[in-house]
Amino acid sequence: MEKFSVFKGVAAPMPMVNIDTDMMMPKQFLKTIKRTGLGISVFYDMRYDENEAERPEFILNKTEFRHSKILLAGKNFGCGSSREHAPWGLLDFGFRCVIAPSFADIFYSNCFKNGILCITLPEAQVEALTTQADGSDFSIDLENMKITAPDGTVTQFELDETRRHNLLNGLDDIALTLEHIDKIKAFESKQQTGQPWLYT
Repeated sequence: MEKFSVFKGVAAPMPMVNIDTDMMMPKQFLKTIKRTGLGISVFYDMRYDENEAERPEFILNKTEFRHSKILLAGKNFGCGSSREHAPWGLLDFGFRCVIAPSFADIFYSNCFKNGILCITLPEAQVEALTTQADGSDFSIDLENMKITAPDGTVTQFELDETRRHNLLNGLDDIALTLEHIDKIKAFESKQQTGQPWLYT
C-alpha cells in the first residue's frame, strides 16, 4: 500500500448526504476482483447518461475537477452495502482523501485498508472548506494532522493513532501480518515437529 504523508490535490465538492456505495460503484461493476480499472465507473449513474455520454453538469466531468484527489462530501458518506469495490473505485480514480461530517463504519474501515484517508470534521468546517473548492490545490498533512485550504487557512483534524500509523507507513492487513513473520515461522516449525500429521 502506498504511504500517505503530505500531498496536495484538487478537492471536488460533493455535499450530498447519504451517498451510498451503490452510487459510488453500481452492482454491474462488482464482478471483478481486481482493484484497478474501476475509476472510470465510480459514480457511474451520476457521471454518465443512458447513452454512456458524460453529464457535463456532474462535478467530476468538469475540467478543473477531473483529476481531483480529495472529495468533500456530506453526512453518512459510504452508507449502504459493504462492497469494497467502492473504495477501490475511488482510489483508482485518484482520490486519496475523503472529508465528511460522518461516514458509514464499514466503508470507513475499508478506505483505510486500501490507503484512503477519511477525515471527519464538523459540518460547518466541511462547508467552509467546500466554499474554497474552486479547482485550486488543498494540502493534506497526515503527520501533523492538518488541512491547508487554498487561502492558507489551516484546519486541524483528529485520527485514531493506529490508522494514522498504518497510513504513514503504507501498512495494509497483509503487511501488518508480515511484521510478525518470524513468530509465524517459529510457530509453524514447532507445530510441524509436534503435530506432523497436520502437514501430510
